[in-house]
Amino acid sequence: MTDYPFFGHIIDNEEVESLDGKRFDTINPWTREKWAEVAEASAADADRAIAAARKAFDEGPWPRMGRNERARLIHRLADLMEEHADELARLDSTDMGKPFVQAKHDVGRSVWNFRFFADHQRDHVGEVMPMDSGHHTYTEYGPAGVVAAISPWNFPLMMASWKIAPAIAWGNTCIIKPAEDTPTSVVLLGRLAIEAGFPPGVLNVLNGYGVPAGNSLTEDPRVDRVTFTGESGTGKTIMTAAASHLAPVSLELGGKGANVVFDDADIDNAVYWAVEAIFRNAGQVCLAGSRLFLQAGIYEEFLARFKEAAENLVIGEPFAADTQFSCLASEEHFRKVKSYVDTVEEQGGKILTGGIAEDGSWLVRPTIITDLPLTATQYCQEIFGPVVVVNKFETEAEVVHLANDTAYGLNAMLFTENLSRSHRVSSSLKAGTVWVNCFFIRDLRTPFGGVGDSGVGREGGNFSREFFTEPKAVVMQIDREVKA
Repeated sequence: MTDYPFFGHIIDNEEVESLDGKRFDTINPWTREKWAEVAEASAADADRAIAAARKAFDEGPWPRMGRNERARLIHRLADLMEEHADELARLDSTDMGKPFVQAKHDVGRSVWNFRFFADHQRDHVGEVMPMDSGHHTYTEYGPAGVVAAISPWNFPLMMASWKIAPAIAWGNTCIIKPAEDTPTSVVLLGRLAIEAGFPPGVLNVLNGYGVPAGNSLTEDPRVDRVTFTGESGTGKTIMTAAASHLAPVSLELGGKGANVVFDDADIDNAVYWAVEAIFRNAGQVCLAGSRLFLQAGIYEEFLARFKEAAENLVIGEPFAADTQFSCLASEEHFRKVKSYVDTVEEQGGKILTGGIAEDGSWLVRPTIITDLPLTATQYCQEIFGPVVVVNKFETEAEVVHLANDTAYGLNAMLFTENLSRSHRVSSSLKAGTVWVNCFFIRDLRTPFGGVGDSGVGREGGNFSREFFTEPKAVVMQIDREVKA
């Protein structure tokens, strides 16, 4: 026994220790001190989680339950999340150093994920295709089976909910493995699912590391779907593992988002969203606008105002009411981001503002880099921190080429008051999502995902339905006199 809070696995509606009793520490990145202990899964723990989910799908009521009843239980979970919103946000802030006000916003978006998919599965319709041959054809969307979901550490609750909600709404059972750096809000979510009345085995939470916990899930033939958000290299490993038993995968991976600002943009609006796009969540966002392209006519003015806005962000302790920006999520990640910042000058760039805090904290201040060659690692690789590289461009054709000249293709932004240009450039950009004069606005009915090293597949609305179900065609003979 210890004096630290404990967060176990949630398996078959029970919160349990690992079979071998093993635990790992979770660290508060602001204080850099241990604050809780978490059950650390072995392959044997993964096996019992998969067995629970498999039994719940094959024998339990969840996939056979009426859609209204499933929706009712999921809305009940959403109600409980709202009742525990402060606690859920506190856990995310403590685990990763996210400002509490931002974590509270994430809880609201997580609640909406559950409510949206609860209603979406209840209200959706299949297709009906009358045939001239005297037959009648229609489609059904039945649950796929057991879903293994692996969520990232940058939006612990929100990204877990994005995976869990459509999976369970469509009648699947689910095992969620949260990132080892930020597991606690997802464990609380599992506790709330039990309180909401979910049947045993529907939602299981498995804590631990990629090996052996994660790979034990993705390699197991009892798992029917794998959904993962995280780093591109890990995504390729997961895809290989799932291929061994032909499980479909949905991978939302890294990004190197282009943020394009044209001469005619509303500069006030563009500066606001440029700051949000790279410095919100300390830049730990796969969608971050980490490559900022400014047209020559506004370059100097925009850069000056952008620098001022970055320097005016309130940096502080995550739970302070006025904090807008805080530390990075872990020491390992801090060292990674620091390595990029430390080598800017040797690669030919200039740090206009920001840099590494000198107080021993895991803080990288909002950092703006100029004058980097297009071959520099800071320009080409995903940093996943509060670091933006700024470039000047002259023409539309030039900036479209620059924006698309990357291995990634998750998202892009453009700022212009020209309607024709908005449509033209949006169509030309290699990205799963393009935001025009805004950033991070989501409609859950639309596809979300990327191209290239940014992933495989799409989720959201009917795209989630396609992934988390087994579509079936039913063909009925209507006219007995007609033969094939």
